[in-house]
Amino acid sequence: MDWKNFMAETEAGIATFSKEVPQTVKGFGQMGQAAKTDGALSTKTKEFIALGIAIATRCDSCIGFHVRALVTLEATRAELCEALAMATYMGGGPSYAYSAKALAAFDEFSQGT
Repeated sequence: MDWKNFMAETEAGIATFSKEVPQTVKGFGQMGQAAKTDGALSTKTKEFIALGIAIATRCDSCIGFHVRALVTLEATRAELCEALAMATYMGGGPSYAYSAKALAAFDEFSQGT
C-alpha cells in the first residue's frame, strides 16, 4: 500500500463529507483535541493507545492517522514495534496482519524525516 497516497485520498474524502456535517466535525475535532492533550499521559502515549485500537478495529485510515502522528511525535521504530507486539498479543491473527500494515506505514512516513 502507498500510505501517503492512501492518506491523501482519505483526507480528500473526509473533507468532502465534512462540508455536509460541519457541526459533527466541529464536535469531533474538539473531542480529539481534548483527548490528545498532554496530561497524566503524554500525547505520544495516547497516540500509541489510539493505534492499538485502530489495529483492533482494523481501520486502515485510523492506522495511517495515528502512525503519522507518532512519526511527528518522534516515536522510534523500537517503540512502535513494542506497541505492535502488544496489539498483536491482545488481538491475535487479525491484529498481527494489521500490525504489519502499521509498521509499513511507519517506515513510509519516516522516510525523509
